[in-house]
Amino acid sequence: MNNCITLRQAQVNQKLRICSVGAQGELGRRIRDMGLMPGVEVTVVGKAPLRDPVALRLRDFTLTLRNSEADHIVVELVEG
Repeated sequence: MNNCITLRQAQVNQKLRICSVGAQGELGRRIRDMGLMPGVEVTVVGKAPLRDPVALRLRDFTLTLRNSEADHIVVELVEG
């Protein structure tokens, strides 16, 4: 896990790989149910004007997360 940041810190159009999900309990289950698990690649496709929520593209769908949820997801930049 080199140069890892939280998903909230990611910039629009960055392609990222999830390193870990730190949420526990119900929130952790909801995040995993949405397909956000270690190893999955996501792209930040947008942020609202006040930076919350953040929109992600993964597999074949777009997903939005609140910053309070994105803080629990640690990602690394995918080169290329």
